[in-house]
Amino acid sequence: MIAKLSSLVQGRRQTYGFVDVDCSPSVPLYKLQFNPKDKTPKYKQIVQSVITDIERGVLKNNEQLPSISELSVEYYLARDTVEKAYRELREQGYITSVQGKGYYVQTGAAPKLKILLIFNKLSSYKKIIYYSFLKALGDKATVDLQIHHYSAYHFREIIEKNLGKYNYYVVMPHFTQDLDKANYMQVLESIPTNELVLLDRDVSELSGSPLSVYQDFDKDICEALENAQDLLTKYRRMVLILPGDGNHPVEIAHGFRAFCVNYNKEFSIKENAMNESLQEGTAYVVIEETDLSEVVKKVRQSNYELGHEIGIISFNETTLKELLNITVITTDFEAMGYTAASLLLDNKHIKIKNPFYMIRRESL
Repeated sequence: MIAKLSSLVQGRRQTYGFVDVDCSPSVPLYKLQFNPKDKTPKYKQIVQSVITDIERGVLKNNEQLPSISELSVEYYLARDTVEKAYRELREQGYITSVQGKGYYVQTGAAPKLKILLIFNKLSSYKKIIYYSFLKALGDKATVDLQIHHYSAYHFREIIEKNLGKYNYYVVMPHFTQDLDKANYMQVLESIPTNELVLLDRDVSELSGSPLSVYQDFDKDICEALENAQDLLTKYRRMVLILPGDGNHPVEIAHGFRAFCVNYNKEFSIKENAMNESLQEGTAYVVIEETDLSEVVKKVRQSNYELGHEIGIISFNETTLKELLNITVITTDFEAMGYTAASLLLDNKHIKIKNPFYMIRRESL
């Protein structure tokens, strides 16, 4: 039976410049979005709103649209504006008209999910997540990728431009830049909980409980080091080389410090390896590959033997580290992408801690 959208206005909601008008008290709300700041002609905004809702599956095949008169009254538009929008939608094949009855959605196959994937940066690890995510989704969704570059302000801009246009927003919530220009928590809260997916890091302060596939950075590193205590007993001193650019979770330092205190290790945390003087009986935990290269270079220029007098643990697995026999502690990036996509397709809004483990090699 063809469902008809009610023409009664239930209210208006202002969200980052968008005014959503909710219609229909008896069926799921249909929200036609207008941006008051947008210079796009009103008829074009109607066209884009209807197309987006069809692509997201909000508007179903054969569903009846509000009449020209209803839209004109409810949204304070000239009839010519609505007629022009409907005419363009009909010409593009999105809707059809039936004499004496009205306008109806006209779609073919079931629409694919629309997903906006928002990473903090691009890297070899992020590519693993991305391709694993796409592979798990198969042909059930289309995915757009944007990068916020750790900027809360840029993240807000991305959401302002895209809120309401996708079924899901998959976000890596690592923000260290422009925190004085934008409140990323408010931006995250503006995304409906059932449309938000958190990747790599959970945000427990959110009022809702969105789907989340995350790393528990402090516990992960502490537990990984504890599991390697049989290899670490020969090292009296440990050094964490953690760049001071703010782009790495501070919880890494917390977990490292907790392990060292619990096992009576002398320890220090440094921003880079450039000025590091090697000391016998030291194990290095290195985040960035530039610092890894520096430490390996210093060991090779010394009389110390890697894996005996000096130990090295690197963050995140790569083929090069495997070839160099470098011990790594790493999350399973492929599992992160696959798990997020699988839960999303199953509509399961739960929190899953991503696997984290150590790969033992000769550098320790």
